Formats: sequence, structure tokens, C-alpha cells
Amino acid sequence: MTASLRATTLCALIIAGMLVGCARRPAVTAMAAPPPAERSVQPAAAPAPGTDERILVERREDTTVAVRPEPSTFAENANVRAIYFDFDRYDIRPGDAKTLEADAAWLKTNDVLILIEGQCDERGTVEYNVALGDRRARAARNYLVALGIAADRISTVSYGKERPVCEAHEESCWALNRRAHIVVKPRG
Repeated sequence: MTASLRATTLCALIIAGMLVGCARRPAVTAMAAPPPAERSVQPAAAPAPGTDERILVERREDTTVAVRPEPSTFAENANVRAIYFDFDRYDIRPGDAKTLEADAAWLKTNDVLILIEGQCDERGTVEYNVALGDRRARAARNYLVALGIAADRISTVSYGKERPVCEAHEESCWALNRRAHIVVKPRG
């Protein structure tokens, strides 16, 4: 191999490595703009002589905010059961999928609001377990929605490791705490 071919190949590899191997700057995503405000232009109360000043007055329509239901208003029901998760996981196991299918069948015939509480065992930080509990609750919610339960009936909350059902420090107890607990309340 000649020196010039070797130098050209080396330069091409360096350039390719820089283009492919360099970390990219994260893309900036634009947030949705708020609805346009109703604007009207009105003359100033006492404009200075010879000037054409105007005041821009913005009027905004009232915004309706959905009120999240208070978790303490929900109660357990024997017709819906909790599902359980493996350590550090939030995917729904086949046996628990059958439990959710039975829950969905009952929920379809009863007009109730649903709260799914994501919970974890005591291992891990508070922040990590709250995030994991949220992913568990959302996984159960998404599964119920896929089974035909209206998404607007379902709320989720994560308690992380703060509400254990068993407090022994062993695997059999920790397995009971890794769950998505479903509670309901009558709509209205």
C-alpha cells in the first residue's frame, strides 16, 4: 500500500469516526402553543396629542381543568384483583394478564371509576421506586385500555415503597409488595 493511499484511508476513517461516533445534540421539541387569546385593540384613556397610542387588551377564555379523583375515595372490590411483578420489572406476566382480563370483564359491566396504584418492595431509592411504581400502574392501565376499558375512567398513582402490604425483609414478602393494586368507586 502506498503512503498516499494509506494517508487517504486514515483520513477517511477519522472523518467517518467523527461523523458517526460523536454524540448528537438532543433535538429540541416545541411544546404545543396555547390556544390563541382573543385580542381587541382599544384606544388609550388619554392619548397624548398627536400620538396614536393603543393598548392591547388580552381576554382569555376560561380553561377547564379535569380534577383528579382523590385516592382516599376509592375502595377495594372483590371482583378486581391486583397483579404482581418480578423484581425491577414492569412487564405483565402471562398469569397476571389473565387476571387483568377477568378484571376487564367485570369493569365493562360496571360503571365505576378505576384507580391503579403502582407499588414496589423496599429495595431501591424512594425516587426509583416511585418511578417504577408509576411504570407498573401505567402498564396495567394500558393493558386494560387495550382490553376495551375507556381510558378516561382510569387514573394511576404510584406509592413506590411507601405502602407495603407485608413488612418482613424476605423475598416472599417483597413479592407481595411488587404490584399494581386496583381500587374502584362509583362514577358520579
